[in-house]
Amino acid sequence: MARPVHFEIYANDFVRMRTFYESVFGWSFVQQGERWAIRTGTADPGIDGSMLEPVDSSTRGDSSGGLMLRMRVDDIDEASRAVENHGGLITVPTIPVPDIGLFSIGTDPDGNYFQMVQEDPYPA
Repeated sequence: MARPVHFEIYANDFVRMRTFYESVFGWSFVQQGERWAIRTGTADPGIDGSMLEPVDSSTRGDSSGGLMLRMRVDDIDEASRAVENHGGLITVPTIPVPDIGLFSIGTDPDGNYFQMVQEDPYPA
């Protein structure tokens, strides 16, 4: 079984991106040299990451140009408003997904995609 242990977000403007993720999802950041360490919360198990300058996709070993993150949110409508109020876009408006809950896709100010899900309190 594999469990995610780290993620990276590529950013052209660290201040704008840090402000976006702090304001929308409550993450905290600590500068460590040329990258920023990201703490997504205090619960275990958790996943933390880094924010760094974009690099050529051939050095990352992928062809997609990035990674799709999924965040669990308490209120997807509130989170969607926060995304748009802080320079992001909602690219797939909220839709219900059976046995999962409410789901949407957005981008941060640098165009990195992420998913948001408000879990169904009464799954089948």
